[in-house]
Amino acid sequence: MTWQITSVRPSYLLLFLLILSGFTHIWNAVGFPDIFFDEGVYMRRAMHVMAGLGPQESYFHDHPFFGQIFLAATLALTGFPNSLHPSSSPDSISTLYVVPRIIMGILAVFDTFLIYKITENRYGTKVALIASMLFAVMPITWLVRRILLDSILLPFLLISILLALNLKNSHHKNLLVLFSGICMGLAIFTKIPVFTMIPLVAGLIYFNQRNTKLVMLWLIPVIVIPLLWPLQSLDVGQLNLWIGDVLGQVQRHSYGLPYISEVFLQLDPVLFILGITGIAFCIHKKDYFILMWFIPFVIFLLAIGFNQYFYWIPVLPVFCISSSIIIVKVLELIKKKDKNKVLPYVLVLGIGVFGLTSTMLIITTNMTSSEFQAASFVLQHVKDNDNKTTILASPTYSWMLSYVFHKQNVFADYSFIQWQPVTTPKIILIFDPHYDLNNGEQFVRLYNDSKSIATFDGDALKYDIRYYPYTSIKQNYEGSHIEIREKG
Repeated sequence: MTWQITSVRPSYLLLFLLILSGFTHIWNAVGFPDIFFDEGVYMRRAMHVMAGLGPQESYFHDHPFFGQIFLAATLALTGFPNSLHPSSSPDSISTLYVVPRIIMGILAVFDTFLIYKITENRYGTKVALIASMLFAVMPITWLVRRILLDSILLPFLLISILLALNLKNSHHKNLLVLFSGICMGLAIFTKIPVFTMIPLVAGLIYFNQRNTKLVMLWLIPVIVIPLLWPLQSLDVGQLNLWIGDVLGQVQRHSYGLPYISEVFLQLDPVLFILGITGIAFCIHKKDYFILMWFIPFVIFLLAIGFNQYFYWIPVLPVFCISSSIIIVKVLELIKKKDKNKVLPYVLVLGIGVFGLTSTMLIITTNMTSSEFQAASFVLQHVKDNDNKTTILASPTYSWMLSYVFHKQNVFADYSFIQWQPVTTPKIILIFDPHYDLNNGEQFVRLYNDSKSIATFDGDALKYDIRYYPYTSIKQNYEGSHIEIREKG
């Protein structure tokens, strides 16, 4: 490459980017994004583990259970939740999400470092610095601020790839291969779709060493570790339930890949366009590293019926790396035609400043205040030891009501009213945008038979989501309007 990014040592630039990543992924951790339904699910499952009730809830086998084990272990290191001395005030309740959100932010900073090391190994320092900068500052990466399985598995996936890339110059090949396999196995044990990355890492190992035995060694933990999931269900006599839940998860339907691609474009048009352009360039250049990371995963998303926008998380590094590749290529072409040494710096800095500014505008908003106010109201309204009131809420609230504040008769999810009868004379319902009146007559009847006793409106309604970068607010409406409803 014919141009130099800077005379500053790359290690100093990397340190700056890691600090920047810490800011964009940890600042205002509990204010943005909103507390999403699935985050409550994973917090509930982590608390289930911390309570000594086993690694898997007895009624759902939709995902493997390493995610809740990892989350429970990291939370336990902080003394969570007792170390926070939680009370019923909104500010105190918010701290229950601060700690796990900060853990996600720390993982994101580590992801930034791993993206740099992977890209440096494969494409050199210049591409690596730009790729890690994009992951640190571009708006779409706010997705990894959420407490999601995808956020947890990403560093394990990246470590597995990095170790496979480092085989060439290592004197401890067997150890690196085994550790890479363990990390890939743990990533799959967190969420199954990452199995689509197996050809990528297996190919890196084989074509770097031309050694089939190393590939077989790598595959042992990749296969054995995820098998703990069905074996555990078999051990507790729930294999039929496991099979049904796995098939049900695959057969769920949504708008599919075109829809989540449109959401990506709305959230971060610059990285989406740059990334797709870079991937197309890599296809032209037959860059199998990028292709085997991206194409099998996208084919899997096309094949399954259910997609959510945060499913992009495992391939966000691909968008950053491919974008960086095309940026460096364009800058080289500019350098050949224009001897201006300043222009490349200006263009790279311009992209970084644009991404950082866009990200700052959204991460400094408050999307959660109404959610914590609603939880506080319910905690104060339903007295301790009240065994005559059932609380129906989404997992966003139910895990803390049950495991932290020890309220009685709390449904883990208000959807349970479809098959679980309410036996108390009084019901409190936290009605939020996730409560779907189209889900069945039980939902409609409960809503119609109850009366509103409090409402809380969040800040999401203050922003015009038609205009970038506030298009991200469209995915942050769970706290936009919340009603507390009472029956009996």
